[in-house]
Amino acid sequence: MDLKLAGKRAIVTGGSRGIGKAIALALGREGVEVAIAGRDSVALEAATFELANALGRRVTPIRADTGDDASVDNLVRAAIAELGGIDILVNNAATPGGAAPAARLAEVDGAALLADVNVKVAGYLRTARAVAPHLLEGGWGRIINIGGLAARTTGHYVASIRNGAVSSLTKNLADELGPRGITANVIHPGGTRTEKTTPEAEARIAQGNTIGRIVDASEIAWLAAVLASPLSGAINGQTIAAGGGIPRTIDY
Repeated sequence: MDLKLAGKRAIVTGGSRGIGKAIALALGREGVEVAIAGRDSVALEAATFELANALGRRVTPIRADTGDDASVDNLVRAAIAELGGIDILVNNAATPGGAAPAARLAEVDGAALLADVNVKVAGYLRTARAVAPHLLEGGWGRIINIGGLAARTTGHYVASIRNGAVSSLTKNLADELGPRGITANVIHPGGTRTEKTTPEAEARIAQGNTIGRIVDASEIAWLAAVLASPLSGAINGQTIAAGGGIPRTIDY
């Protein structure tokens, strides 16, 4: 299927590894000009080289910290200067797994919680705020926020808080921007195979979902590309789980 994405321009935060890098690759294969952002210059350069080789064309790396207002504003300015504009924002930058440990109330560290939320929740808000005027000017856009299925389970205070907040943030964006041609949606991955996943972790994750295997980052990336498409305009303000199904729960 042609997703009608050729010629669109995207920023993918947290794009130097894992799900973010897979999304950048999927968008690039659909003809999107992509800028990837990350805090680690070495990882960013390596991912840029890998993606450019896979796609056979340029990928723009921009070092940025989504926990900082000035850095986010610079990210958006730099991406627009390199790509000529912005149509799609994929928010993925976060501390992997959340501040840990935080399984019990006594383990929750306030400073760690605030630092984590500053990057993932406030960071998503910062990038959306910086990108929105450019999307509004063009009368079209897509915002895709990557959350996590910890929003729907207990067992990790910080992970549940930050991912639940991503859905709340996204619905606010969807209601405000939807009438102007800009949709905003959330993908909640569960345990996902990336370049760092061990066989032991894959086996454990496979036992916790309803499909009996781990979901690959490329599958999350496919869903992100669909939500980024002009064909997906009927989907707005939604949180879509993509973790292989949580056993014994009903979402309605």
